[in-house]
Amino acid sequence: MPSVWTLLSWGSEGWLDDIAHGVFITVALAAATLPLGLLVGFFIALAKQSNEASLRLAGNVYTTIFRGLPELLTLFLVYYGVQIGLQNAARLIRPDATIEVNSFVSGMVALGVVFSSYASEVFLSAFRAIPRGQYEGGYSIGLSKGQTMRLVVMPQLIRIALPGLSNLWLILLKDTALVSAIGLSDILRQAGVAARVTREAFLFFGVACLIYLVLAIISSFGIGAIERSVGRHEGTR
Repeated sequence: MPSVWTLLSWGSEGWLDDIAHGVFITVALAAATLPLGLLVGFFIALAKQSNEASLRLAGNVYTTIFRGLPELLTLFLVYYGVQIGLQNAARLIRPDATIEVNSFVSGMVALGVVFSSYASEVFLSAFRAIPRGQYEGGYSIGLSKGQTMRLVVMPQLIRIALPGLSNLWLILLKDTALVSAIGLSDILRQAGVAARVTREAFLFFGVACLIYLVLAIISSFGIGAIERSVGRHEGTR
């Protein structure tokens, strides 16, 4: 029976290269999902504080749906639902058409809409924490709505929302483990394959735990550095 060090080595007898590939997929998926979730969440927050009732309703419905559904169910709906929809549409043109949806893109979209629904609440709370006088002050010195948002509101919004968004990033990093259910070779899937083949489940799932903890620790240091940078920038302002 191979030793632990053999199993955790690189090459044909070890599984470390496969797990390293899983780490790359996990980090790439989280990094690709983050800007999508932030952008959609920001616009949902704008919609939820809009003077237009239809926009507020749409924003509230969006967040209610995707905060209420389990993340795994959302993932399945996106992966299988989009695939079925596209395939049915393609068969209207070509009856024998077959379409397969990329699991990475499906994971990014599914995690992105879930992340954005929570991020919108963080942004909305940050918007409400900024006094209306900040907007009026910008308008009084001749700034347009766009300039007021970019130069006056956004710097304060980022500072206020950053702690909440930092927590959401850590949750997103852990939620990437769900994509193993649709066949994406992330950390959890690679560890599961190694555990089944070698029958060393405790070893490989323990390694997966350590990897997620290391990623969380690295993220915490990065988040701390960003918060200090934003704090110094606000101090110079």
